[in-house]
Amino acid sequence: MNQPIIELINVSKKYGDQTVLKNINLQLNQGDFYTLLGPSGCGKTTILQIIAGFTQSTSGQVLFNGKQINDLPANQRQLNTVFQDYALFPNMSVFDNIAYGLKIHKTPKAEIADRVHEALHLVQLDDFGEREIAELSGGQRQRIAIARAVVNRPQVLLLDEPLSALDAKLRKDMQYELRELQQSLGITFLFVTHDQEEALAMSDNIFVMNKGEILQEGDPVDIYDEPINHFVANFIGESNIIPGKMIADYQVAFLGHQFECSDAGIQPNEPVEVVIRPEDLVITTAEKGKIQVKVATQLFRGDHYEIIAFDQQGNEWLIHSTNATEDDAIVGLQFGPKDMHVMRYNETEDTFNHRLESYEDDDKESDHD
Repeated sequence: MNQPIIELINVSKKYGDQTVLKNINLQLNQGDFYTLLGPSGCGKTTILQIIAGFTQSTSGQVLFNGKQINDLPANQRQLNTVFQDYALFPNMSVFDNIAYGLKIHKTPKAEIADRVHEALHLVQLDDFGEREIAELSGGQRQRIAIARAVVNRPQVLLLDEPLSALDAKLRKDMQYELRELQQSLGITFLFVTHDQEEALAMSDNIFVMNKGEILQEGDPVDIYDEPINHFVANFIGESNIIPGKMIADYQVAFLGHQFECSDAGIQPNEPVEVVIRPEDLVITTAEKGKIQVKVATQLFRGDHYEIIAFDQQGNEWLIHSTNATEDDAIVGLQFGPKDMHVMRYNETEDTFNHRLESYEDDDKESDHD
């Protein structure tokens, strides 16, 4: 197995009595696109700053190619950072902005010119060298910030929410361009965002964070289909999360019925939560549905209808369907074993039982296909 290019071992960070990172362990391999994903204040930017050398960890090790770099100054680390505000010099031309780091390192003028033109070509702004920063659009400034970072040929590129200031369409366009750029350069990207769709679209691997901890690591499909707990399931995409109990391997009970599932390894009668994504629910007639719901509202979202419905116990269901239905209609919902993901419950048993009682009547429990 290849040695990680970046490794954090038991890294913690405190500001006074406030702990912002708790024993962070992560590895970044050469040439992959990684994302730190989580809500504001979860510690993801602090991790970026520690790796970049802008702040020091309170404890733990930061390794670069196997060597500890905790005390190595930021300007001696073989990585570059693209900031949220791009941090371009407004009094310099595009060419001079990109060339700034090379000039600091006394790179020969001919090599500077070649490398700046190469960087401009990479970000598809070949003819922009003589322009002023004030003449550029938001998307163009973002590309120049990336060109300025990659011109130094870093082994790792750190990106701190660089797309947040862009409008929705440009942001999506830049997601494609960033991914293509990373693949063409073959260097490691570590991207920070709170946008779940952005992380799922761009990443080889995602670290989901909350309250200074990494809750789950995995590729986008695993994170989406196999969330480890309630927070991850709720934060990554949209979910219907229902409390239940594991009956046996591949059998789970919720809403007063037993269902075949694809999960195993959980103890019988252990409290669980069942996750069903809205796009995995199929609307059918009330008689054919595994559960019945009453449609409350529906909105047209372009490629699907977003439908809110409620079951007899008062639980809200979110459904994505390509077909509209009628308000107040009683419909059935179909889903298969692979459409459900069963998670261990991570609250207290008393809290679980209180919630479970509000969802189902155990006396009515019966088998259901």
